[in-house]
Amino acid sequence: MGVEKSEPNRVTDTSWGEGTTTEEPATEDGQQVDTNHRPMLSVVLPTRNEEDGIAECIRQIKQAIETLDVTAEIIVSDSSSDRTPAIAQDLGATVVTPSETGYGNAYKEAFEHARGEYIAIGDADTTYDFTELPKLLRPAVLDEADLVLGSRFAGEIKPGAMPRLHQYVGNPLLTAFLNRFYKAGVTDAHSGFRVIRRDALKQLNLQSEGMEFASEMVMDAAEKDLEITEVPITYYERVGEATLDSLYDGWRHVKFMLINAPTYVFTLPALVCTLVSITIIVPSLLSVHTAGVSFGMHTMLVGSLLLIVGYQIGSLGVYSAVAADPIKSPDGQIIEWLMDEFRLEHGAIAGLVVCGLGVVTASYMTFEWLVGHIRTPFIVPSLLAYTAIILGIQTIFNSICLSILVNGGNS
Repeated sequence: MGVEKSEPNRVTDTSWGEGTTTEEPATEDGQQVDTNHRPMLSVVLPTRNEEDGIAECIRQIKQAIETLDVTAEIIVSDSSSDRTPAIAQDLGATVVTPSETGYGNAYKEAFEHARGEYIAIGDADTTYDFTELPKLLRPAVLDEADLVLGSRFAGEIKPGAMPRLHQYVGNPLLTAFLNRFYKAGVTDAHSGFRVIRRDALKQLNLQSEGMEFASEMVMDAAEKDLEITEVPITYYERVGEATLDSLYDGWRHVKFMLINAPTYVFTLPALVCTLVSITIIVPSLLSVHTAGVSFGMHTMLVGSLLLIVGYQIGSLGVYSAVAADPIKSPDGQIIEWLMDEFRLEHGAIAGLVVCGLGVVTASYMTFEWLVGHIRTPFIVPSLLAYTAIILGIQTIFNSICLSILVNGGNS
């Protein structure tokens, strides 16, 4: 390849291999597993038309296995139309074929066949140096981590290995986004070079079919309080044609993180809209003039619209928190109360009260205008009254919908 790779990390701790075999078969998922013949390590490669790089990757994996001196297997989950699976089989790898294409589907199929106590994953395009596998495996074997990520940003990214847009914008932003929502505390959430303990993998509920699978593994592990550790690695330029669609796959990652953290997505915008609306509505009602700004009809209109928007966003947040099953579970006393105590009558009464106050206020002002006590309606109070009517009606019907979601309509 013309790329100078680092020397393999040699392991001298021979206790790593202890406990990988037993005298009696173990029971796993209702089936008998002969642990005497189960490897300590499974290395999984998802492939799609990687005939240019698969042989080099398997050679590196075998070198790492020899360095580790452990029993291991190599599983290639392949959806290729080229010679990739034939090359992998000739080199002794087990080749499986997922029923559907996709990065996530490839891994899920391979995990069904992986038998190792520790499972390593990585791309088969020579971007990762698999001779670095021992240093990723070490924290998992020593019970220091459940999931070990090879961090390209904590290590070295070779020139030309990663597009500048990915290196300086895409990956850092996606990682920061994931850390903000899921508190994973990692530097490279989308590195494809990882090691996970078998018992930790069983705790994860991995469903993604595409590239967002990488995000899902970290998100779910962080949400389940699994120990995540990073190890610096070197990232090399790939061989063969790239299969990643930067914009599309990046959006899939963002979309997946958003829909799996509904509390964050809805709560902040709802709070901002509501607080801003209040700071506008109050001085508008009082006709405040300050710093050259006059609060009145126009500002009241803006405040009214923001209040309605904030209420609507907040309502959607409640629906998603109650009805969905996201990775980032909803928390907080309000959601707990809704799940345990909410009844249709609660919301219906509140909605009727708010709507009633708006109707009474609007009716009074309309009557005053009709009998001629005032020349024109009170615009600012009218806007507040009609806003209350809208919010009251929304509350009534939101309560009906929420009652259906929480209690199946039996409350």
